[in-house]
Amino acid sequence: MNKVKVFSIALLAIVATSRAQDLNQAKKAIDAEQFESAKTILKSIINAKPTNGTAAFYLGNVYMLQNNIDSAKIYYQKGLAGTEGARLNNIGFGLIDLDNGNTAGAEQNFALATKDLKKKDIEEYLFIGRAYTYSLKPDYKKAIEVLNKAKLINPQDAQLNLALGNAYYGDKNQNEAYSSYRNAYTVDNTLIRAKMQLGVLLKGAKAYTEAIKAFDEVIAINANYGPVYRELAETYYLWGRNEPSKYRVYVDKALVNYEKYLSLTDYSLHSRMRHADFLVLAGEYKALEIEANKMVELDKVNPRILRYLGISAYQNGNYDVAIKSLESFIADPSNKIIAMDYQTLGFAKIKKAVGEDGKALDNALFDNAILDVKKASEMDASGLSLNISDVGKKLYELKLFKQAAAIYEIAVANKESKNYVLDNFYLGNSLYFDNTRKDIVKPDTIALQRADVAYGAVIEASPKTQDAYLYRARTNSLLENDAMTIKYYGDYVNIVTEKGPEELAKPATVKKIIESYNTSAASYANTDKAKAIEYFNKTLALDPANQYALDSLKSLK
Repeated sequence: MNKVKVFSIALLAIVATSRAQDLNQAKKAIDAEQFESAKTILKSIINAKPTNGTAAFYLGNVYMLQNNIDSAKIYYQKGLAGTEGARLNNIGFGLIDLDNGNTAGAEQNFALATKDLKKKDIEEYLFIGRAYTYSLKPDYKKAIEVLNKAKLINPQDAQLNLALGNAYYGDKNQNEAYSSYRNAYTVDNTLIRAKMQLGVLLKGAKAYTEAIKAFDEVIAINANYGPVYRELAETYYLWGRNEPSKYRVYVDKALVNYEKYLSLTDYSLHSRMRHADFLVLAGEYKALEIEANKMVELDKVNPRILRYLGISAYQNGNYDVAIKSLESFIADPSNKIIAMDYQTLGFAKIKKAVGEDGKALDNALFDNAILDVKKASEMDASGLSLNISDVGKKLYELKLFKQAAAIYEIAVANKESKNYVLDNFYLGNSLYFDNTRKDIVKPDTIALQRADVAYGAVIEASPKTQDAYLYRARTNSLLENDAMTIKYYGDYVNIVTEKGPEELAKPATVKKIIESYNTSAASYANTDKAKAIEYFNKTLALDPANQYALDSLKSLK
């Protein structure tokens, strides 16, 4: 072999080694959530060798992590034409299929990736398992099934055990997740994410003291590992939620740790967006507005920034900005709209429609707002119900009873809500009081019937709620339903009597009992004069000078 040929072979070996080192650097950057650095490294590899399908696959994955699906597709497609690692890119397309709910398409792509695999190959199984785990529509059991195939081949692979831990964690199997994470770190003690995940398990179990200790151990090993500070931030936030007396202290610690996370993940737009998501969660809306405006400087066209601008503007009282931002965000069909987008838009419109004192109501804008709030509730009834109740209460306090009722109707559609009973009570009251206004000409029968149903729901869930019987009786009185009026007033008197002398001695209770007797007597007057006299006499036993009862008895005689 001549010297030139020997030199060429040696040079090729050096270049190949260099590329492998660059790919490992990219993997470390991805693990550290330094996505911009990872993209720079991977693009340099691809520029040097356009047929490197493995680098294209990893680059596509980074774009998927950043929710840039179009760019991910470009690199997966490029990777399919590569001379090395091409088959991996089928897994990338399979992940996109899973996200879109196309399970059959995903399985076809995964089959292409695993076709003619060598007996000892596990990388494809590893990435397929991760796809099932991290899809927008995850299938953890399928992920575990695929990853266990790889485990039969190489049970001591650290990345495989880490992937299994993540799948078990998603499947809520804490014991197997712990075992897998521990195995991963035992096999490779440089795999710091596996050790960090042991802390994540503790965080999920609400063992916050132990979780923070576990994260501090990770920091002692590598103080520059960014993701651990994000986990610390989330742990302090959750701890604060569980100990309200220390909420402010823990949230401040959370914010400091999130800033540290940002500083170690190159302040990229993606990192800032994760930070923004956290600020939404923590309710730090002033900080969110600052962060959103910084993101605008980085990328004036990224539509997701409009979400943060809209949410922060709403919370900070800038309703016009909130409405404009969220309407622009929702109008783009390529955006992934969540329930909070519609709800915040609806609430901003309500605030603008009602104003500070509720005296200059914009009915058209309010009605439009209700459509947005309904849409949000249809998308996620459970996660947003408390927000709806709060808005309803504020409208109720402004005596905008018709508008409050519209909000409470949405709230009570979710029977699993923690506020379900109270929301029904306020719904009934809103409908009742809206029909007792001074300017009312004729009560709305349908609305009052709906109030009756709402009070019925309260009574069914909480039979000792005495005022539900009282207001149900008043509602039936407005409906001129004498039989039900008498029944529910009677139920009210029975309930307060059961509660004993202390309740019966309260002036407010005595007043309501007198109302019950007088209204029941009036209801009997047309059909049963003896009963009417009996109930008026009950009133006089409590209040001998009650003029209504005295006058009514004279007319009955």
